[in-house]
Amino acid sequence: MSSLITMTAREVVRLLRSGDVSPVAVLEELRAHTEVADERVNALPIRFFDAALGAARELERRAPAERGMLAGLPVAVKDYNDVAGQRTTHGSPLTDEVAAESDAMVRVLESNGAVPYAKSNVPEFAGGHTYNTLFGASRNPWNLGRSVGGSSGGSAAALASGSAWLATGNDLGGSLRTPSGFNGTVGLRPTPGRIPRRRPATPFDTLWVEGPMARNVPDLALMLDAMVGSDPHDPLTRPECPASFLDRLDTFDAPRRVGYSPDLGVLPVEREVRRVCAGALKHIEALGADVVEECPDFSGAYDAFQALRGHLVAALHGGLLAAHRDRIKPDIVWNIESGLNQSVARLQQAERTRGELFHRVLDFFGDHDLLVCPSAPLEPFPVEWTSPRTLDGVATETYIDWIAITFFVSLTGCPVVALPCGFSASGLPVGLQLIGRPGDEARLLSYAARLEQSFGVAGLLPVTPREPGAPA
Repeated sequence: MSSLITMTAREVVRLLRSGDVSPVAVLEELRAHTEVADERVNALPIRFFDAALGAARELERRAPAERGMLAGLPVAVKDYNDVAGQRTTHGSPLTDEVAAESDAMVRVLESNGAVPYAKSNVPEFAGGHTYNTLFGASRNPWNLGRSVGGSSGGSAAALASGSAWLATGNDLGGSLRTPSGFNGTVGLRPTPGRIPRRRPATPFDTLWVEGPMARNVPDLALMLDAMVGSDPHDPLTRPECPASFLDRLDTFDAPRRVGYSPDLGVLPVEREVRRVCAGALKHIEALGADVVEECPDFSGAYDAFQALRGHLVAALHGGLLAAHRDRIKPDIVWNIESGLNQSVARLQQAERTRGELFHRVLDFFGDHDLLVCPSAPLEPFPVEWTSPRTLDGVATETYIDWIAITFFVSLTGCPVVALPCGFSASGLPVGLQLIGRPGDEARLLSYAARLEQSFGVAGLLPVTPREPGAPA
């Protein structure tokens, strides 16, 4: 790998701002690397380097100091989001269209000097494993026979393999947290309203958020700075911009009291994940924190999320079912129908349960600075699977049961950093969720940056894609 590819996003941005490298040179270096690395990983199936070259040349006409926060840094965009003049497929031929304009989140990034150059692979419409009929499966750079997670799996795999310095993700039930854990990268599910969403069809929904993904926490903070904004079509956003998250990484004391749960009190989690995550606790204690095995009561969270997700998926995609049922993945058909057919009473109970959980979580943060749990209940599974059928000997009933440890947390509205904390015995990344108080991303990122230095995983990226059975 070239020296530019192995640099952090912040280092490349510094070179761009100083004029030591040009946006065009950076883009061409990335193109050369991606064409080789992504042949096996399949993280970025839609590439538009030639179009990106036009944007890079336009930025070069400006003085380096006038190129924006990212100064011409290439950024990969998830294929659920629109980039003007490029395909958006959502992983389905039913919605494979060329976008007339960039969506709100992408426009904010572009206004801050980002250069979109590729779309990252996704599952069809939604899911925790990145594969589809258009482009096939993305493969984990740590072991090409394993899943990258989903639905922001292409973004995470591109980061891990050096085909991206920064990438966009979004998160409903764990869509950027699961891939971050599976690929040894980092991601942030922010507080709803922090980042504008693409002209949302359900603008008052708070389960789905956009978020940054990166190779390390300081780069993640830089990207969050470049994504924060408001849009009149997203009523959850606010015009007031917070102070720089990157600048505030070193301004907070370490956490004093941390709650840890390997399973949120109710979920099956594989023994190897429990072992690695338990071993990571010593790093938290080394910060001076009192780590206690405690968490809020998540009773009812499973049924509540399934009801609310079904309602949302039906609202978004229900219109496709009558005309195209035979062309939609069976798991998505089930999810749409679960929303269409559920009772009003079930949905009402889900709203009540979510409200009760929210208040319990706020009470928990009255005397805890942080809640920590795994970002997935198992190691990256074989890429040929559609989803895990069992977890720690317990059968899963639906295709999203295995991501319950992330979708439980989605219900709370809390910001979450997904952070790799170590490796399994087979050499695959294992990650944690660091959960903070609503609206307190700055403090949460500060905690994550300290822990990342101790865990030492970020320094191993990017990784050369490894064939199954290759030594770790």
